[in-house]
Amino acid sequence: MEKIFRKNPAFLLVVCLILSSCAADRTQAGEAPASEDSGRVNTERFLTLVTENPDTVDPQCTSEHYAVALNVFDRLVEVRADSERGSSELAPSLAESWEISPDGLTYSFRLREGVTFSNGSPLTASDVKFTLTRLLTHPDSCNRDIAAAILGAEALSGGAAKTLEGFREDGDYEFSITLAYPYAAFLACLSTPGASVLDEESVTEAGGRFGKDPEYTVGTGPFVFKEWAPGVRMVFAANPDCWSGAPRCDGLDMRIVSDSEAQRLLFENGELDILDLDNMSSEAAFFLHGDIYQDRLVQGSRVGISYIALNESVKPLDDPRVRRALQFALDRQALLNAVFDGRGQLENGIFPHGLIGFNPNLPEIPHDPEEAARLLADAGYADGFDLTVSYPSNSTDAMRELLNLTAFMWGKIGVRAALEELPEEEFMSRRKRGALSCYSGTWSADFNDPDNFIYTFFGTEENTLSRSLLYPDGAVMERVRRARAITDEAGRIREYQDLERKIAQEDAAWIPLFSRQHIFVVSDRVDGFEVSWNGWSSNNYSGVSVSK
Repeated sequence: MEKIFRKNPAFLLVVCLILSSCAADRTQAGEAPASEDSGRVNTERFLTLVTENPDTVDPQCTSEHYAVALNVFDRLVEVRADSERGSSELAPSLAESWEISPDGLTYSFRLREGVTFSNGSPLTASDVKFTLTRLLTHPDSCNRDIAAAILGAEALSGGAAKTLEGFREDGDYEFSITLAYPYAAFLACLSTPGASVLDEESVTEAGGRFGKDPEYTVGTGPFVFKEWAPGVRMVFAANPDCWSGAPRCDGLDMRIVSDSEAQRLLFENGELDILDLDNMSSEAAFFLHGDIYQDRLVQGSRVGISYIALNESVKPLDDPRVRRALQFALDRQALLNAVFDGRGQLENGIFPHGLIGFNPNLPEIPHDPEEAARLLADAGYADGFDLTVSYPSNSTDAMRELLNLTAFMWGKIGVRAALEELPEEEFMSRRKRGALSCYSGTWSADFNDPDNFIYTFFGTEENTLSRSLLYPDGAVMERVRRARAITDEAGRIREYQDLERKIAQEDAAWIPLFSRQHIFVVSDRVDGFEVSWNGWSSNNYSGVSVSK
């Protein structure tokens, strides 16, 4: 067939049209074309939901498409959240135990015995070594930061070494990882989707097909990846032999549908069991404000923060009095009420509710327009100033409404905020170059540690540049970097909280807004669904059951 295609392009076109037509017929009939080399799966009793349209589901090569990572793979440790207390902790997973040396440099792990990948291959320390090595050397890896602190990571990723110096196998089930420098958040990093443990045998055999072909995308998790029709759906069957127990449903049928109205209609027609309202814009109001689905809404707090970035290299934003004036001029509760129906809570610093290191005693940033006007006058801007507020063209309706209301509130103290819509690529390019004066964003936890927030935005000159903050205090950034190595947990948290107060309140380096509720609507045949503690739209669904 391949030779015919090369010699006769017209024939290739006809065949493609026929195959596309067949695929469309199957899709309209409620089926998706099976991926190559996979048998058809009866999805009648599967949990149905909407997912993204990924180009790869290789957990090391994506930073956003986590449906496969969270349901097909496991990590050495996992985050266990307590929704009632609004807290979380790291818990054993593939690693049943570990010890950390007093100097914070060496982590000694013991793997669970008897764990197998879904292809029957046993999990050993060699698979962990392979996983970390590949994470640092794969040309498309976008999660190298997870392993960057390991001794020899830089030499391995740069090609100066063939093996990872800091990894030592002490048998099939025991190994140690030595860091180049103390990094208190290292264990938390190992709980992220990008740290999913891979099967060396199947990944090596798959080559470039891993993360693209379900047959070779093999993990130890509660579901087995069975089918993938790109742009149409992904199908996962329950793994009855999973080490942590079989999932409560028979499998997952994930439809790839981007249009909000189409998602709503599918749910109304009973073709979806779980629907994420986060990205549905105006269509979400149908579920949030109507009387039909109020008892089917499930919500949980995100460990994340919405904020407004202020570029300190742009005048007059280089003056802390001006930045504090912009903070005080905003009625943040009114913004939360108007844009998100009050579903959330105000944040006053860098670390949001639910994050390790959250400070409940941090003073509240007041809504005080009179003080804001006084601060502007003291700074020499009694008549206000012009400010460009940028946003990308793919922004949600909620983001646009938030910025319009923000501009209105700033206008009351004389700040003339002009909203600027930019193509997404241009927005990201300008932000990375430090060329945006002001914008709004949301950062949700990748791992539950304050380092994931404060270092990301204020840890290095490069970080603060790429976020268009241009925070200039090198001494404070040096403290942020040193805090990563503090091995006394109580002392580390105290230092982070002092830094948070200095950066967010004394320096007013950004405007913290609020953390939000993540809301889903579920069908009446679903039981056991809980919202993930983090900001990901994907969840682990092993605890969800589906009635007939």
